[in-house]
Amino acid sequence: MKYLFLDKLTQNFSELLGDKEEYNVIIEVGDEPNKKTFTAHSAVLRYRSSYFNNELKNTVPNINNSIKTITIQNIPAQAFEIILKYIYNGIMDTENIDERTIYESMIIANKFELGELSIQLESHLIEFEASWLKTNFSFVYHSIFKSNKFENLKKCCNDIVTRFPKFIFESTEFTSFSESVLVSILERDDLQMKESIIWDYLIKWGTAQNPTLPERLERWTDENFMTLKSTLQQCLPLIRYFHISNPDVMDKIKPYKKILDKQLWNDLKQYLILPYRPVLSIILPPRVYRRQERPSRINLASEPPPIVYVPPRINLAPEPPPRVNEPFSTIINEEYAAIISSWINYRSTNYSITNNPYEFKLILRGSKDGFAPRTFWDISHGHGNTIVICKVKETGEIIGGFNPLVWDKTARGWMKTNRSFIFSFRGGSSRNPILSRVKDKNYAIFFYCHKNKVGPKFGKEEFMLKSSQFDFTQDCLNQCKESKYYQKSLGKENFSIIDYEVLKAVKKSRA
Repeated sequence: MKYLFLDKLTQNFSELLGDKEEYNVIIEVGDEPNKKTFTAHSAVLRYRSSYFNNELKNTVPNINNSIKTITIQNIPAQAFEIILKYIYNGIMDTENIDERTIYESMIIANKFELGELSIQLESHLIEFEASWLKTNFSFVYHSIFKSNKFENLKKCCNDIVTRFPKFIFESTEFTSFSESVLVSILERDDLQMKESIIWDYLIKWGTAQNPTLPERLERWTDENFMTLKSTLQQCLPLIRYFHISNPDVMDKIKPYKKILDKQLWNDLKQYLILPYRPVLSIILPPRVYRRQERPSRINLASEPPPIVYVPPRINLAPEPPPRVNEPFSTIINEEYAAIISSWINYRSTNYSITNNPYEFKLILRGSKDGFAPRTFWDISHGHGNTIVICKVKETGEIIGGFNPLVWDKTARGWMKTNRSFIFSFRGGSSRNPILSRVKDKNYAIFFYCHKNKVGPKFGKEEFMLKSSQFDFTQDCLNQCKESKYYQKSLGKENFSIIDYEVLKAVKKSRA
């Protein structure tokens, strides 16, 4: 009969990890200024992880003390510490760990070739953290396709995309997806989107990867078309050309016929006229469409939610109802809105009032809804693609910031995005505005309603609304300081405001 005393063994190995006398390995984790150092024992690392076994074989010990030093970058120290404890005691307790750290631990476990832990954490995320996965969908979707692991999580994400593709194709992060991600979507026979619209998004993605291409198609050279064809070479064979309507072929495919193989274009033209005559090109089957109804309650495994990149545990708020007989803003007008829309779309020239592709909808106005920081989080919660603007009391200057993510009053920490920016209209004039785009996407926007005193916060203190009086108009704690995480300083220290608004940029429907 076997008697197992695993609890005592686990306790002893946990104590061994904290032993600062007998260690012979130093592990430096992270980048400056957040680098952290851990001590460990080579015998434990070698037998628990083939990754560390290889690292230790290739690491030369210090001549003076025979200690080997391993440096690991681009890994959060908090998640690494959790993994290191697991290596020693074989325990992973997710009870008191936030969802983001669980996800990071899964990635690190995979890197360190800790297969059982990586698989278990993947299953945990799918089964118990559906809310976090859906609200951080773009982030998760980006990162899992960098690995050849996590097949269950990939399938789960792809099932969501195929059911509700617009939530990924119309997300602000779409053009930054890798080619492998796009291929995995286009390969699906059950992608619930009209083929001609899929083509539109494919062209959008391809041109976004080549920002030097002329904006107007009539100015494209043969070389420009070849550049786009090369970018889309893995995706073009996945389009179901022979299931696109005749008008859409002429209106959407023909302008880009130079990126198609000649045989395919000739066969497609023939098919439009004589659909029953054989062609040489491969005809992919049509996609299988099904009628969809959005459920009132969302379950990740069955009925996927709307997908945008947002922080943890929220349900996306519905579009705000129109406010009758009220302008979209009392701080800016249509001219300012066109300029801001140009910045959102990275245009080198500004939109005019008549061709602005966005409609700005009012979410919150301080003079109407209140100036308390808590009010900002309560009303803005669940809204994405928003512009926060305020009018400075002393100078009339208009200061603002664009957040492509979704505001989440339950989150706490830095939110990553490379699309946010802050701006200033000096003296309230639209002439010579200052635009400052984020330069460190890891510190783009900070979510945390600290003691109900902090509202929206871009960068560390590059642009922040804050009040110890629980009213942004009652003190001068609102800040716009020297930029560290954004490209330019807006040149404004502490200030008070007259009013502020949160506006949502919504794409106008095509006529």
